[in-house]
Amino acid sequence: MMLKIFSNFEELNLFAAEKFVALAKEAIKKRKKFTVALSGGSTPKALYALLASEKFRREIDWTRVFFFFGDERNVLPDKDESNFLMANETLFQPLKIAEDKIYRWQTEIEPPEHIAEDYAENIENFFQGFPEFDLILLGMGDDGHTASLFPHTAALHETKRIACANYVEKLNTTRLTLTFPVINNARSAMFLVKGADKSGILREVLEGDFQPEEFPSQAVKLTGGELFWLADEQAAALLAR
Repeated sequence: MMLKIFSNFEELNLFAAEKFVALAKEAIKKRKKFTVALSGGSTPKALYALLASEKFRREIDWTRVFFFFGDERNVLPDKDESNFLMANETLFQPLKIAEDKIYRWQTEIEPPEHIAEDYAENIENFFQGFPEFDLILLGMGDDGHTASLFPHTAALHETKRIACANYVEKLNTTRLTLTFPVINNARSAMFLVKGADKSGILREVLEGDFQPEEFPSQAVKLTGGELFWLADEQAAALLAR
């Protein structure tokens, strides 16, 4: 695990974009394609915009990049809460990514368990077996959750399935998420963490006792890949370092 602390969020995003490009180039050279699972929420939005900017857009052969999502809210893809919508507006549309390169959760399906089964099947068909993503982007909530793997939820204990519908009692909703076996099988994973409101939970996750039921982000331990924790100074303020 590599922890890198940046003086501001702009420097963090610049490093993340450069690492994204380097991993993409390596994967395309070795395997002719680059597979990435995106994260949602507000934190990665600036990264996606940076990748689509003039500085980076010509650094990658985007026709060889295949996009997936680590998790999704159970809303239609045109709703403001949709992780897909955010990525579509900030990354896919600016880069003119072809639809056949984008694998989203088909949230038009009911019930959510069927959405998860459909997504798992699509991923398994794409990878011709259990997935090994080149990169999984991750965030961390102020309760220590990552993707939609929330504290004390059933999906934390999934050992075989690729994706599942995960009921989150405190939100009174069902979220859709990839599972820890998938995340930990990735070649690389990268946490993006910013802001003083994450400082306490980041200390618990990185330096506290191992309690993955309480702090699910602790369960991200890649079996053979590189794990990067990227944090700005405000988020890292309470770390012993």
